[in-house]
Amino acid sequence: MEISHPIDLPLDIHTVKGFLDPVEGEALYRLAAEASDLGPALEVGSYCGKSTVYLGSACKLMNNSLFAIDHHRGSEEHQPGEEYHDRELFDDRSQLMDSFRSFRATMRAAALEQNVVPVVAPSAVAARHWNTPLGLVFIDGGHSREAALTDYRSWSRHIVPGGYLAIHDIFPNPEDGGQAPYEIYQLALASGQFERVEMVKTLGILRRIQ
Repeated sequence: MEISHPIDLPLDIHTVKGFLDPVEGEALYRLAAEASDLGPALEVGSYCGKSTVYLGSACKLMNNSLFAIDHHRGSEEHQPGEEYHDRELFDDRSQLMDSFRSFRATMRAAALEQNVVPVVAPSAVAARHWNTPLGLVFIDGGHSREAALTDYRSWSRHIVPGGYLAIHDIFPNPEDGGQAPYEIYQLALASGQFERVEMVKTLGILRRIQ
């Protein structure tokens, strides 16, 4: 994607917990910059803020806003006993995962608190009365089929024509990873409302055409 704006991050992105590849992050940065004249951006699944820094930094550059949707209780794979559980993010008082404190610290360190609007709620709850048209939606929430479908159905309808839908962790081969993100990617293409723009590693980028 040819964008003239240089990648300018306000902190060392490697210090932020998360699973986003830097090449995918740079693609998100450029996408958020390009979509900025269409409306605010929105991400589902902020975790500790790695993707938020990429998206939010581009929004700051373009004087735009990013809504960051996450209940901050962790996805299925973040729970105790699961593969990606992080003991540092477990709240002993509530006996629940809580990534929001880490997320807020990241936003403060990145000086993005004036451009990133955290929405601490499940995706479907945040979308219940949503009316703001969006230039970009990035989906990287729960990877169960139910969670991915909920995110797609909740937010894709708010993308304006010409706006973008980006979906993370797309693995066409089931041996490489879970299939839920790939399923909603295919669903978006089959809807006739989106066209393929490009694939950057596991990041699928679509454009709304109607």
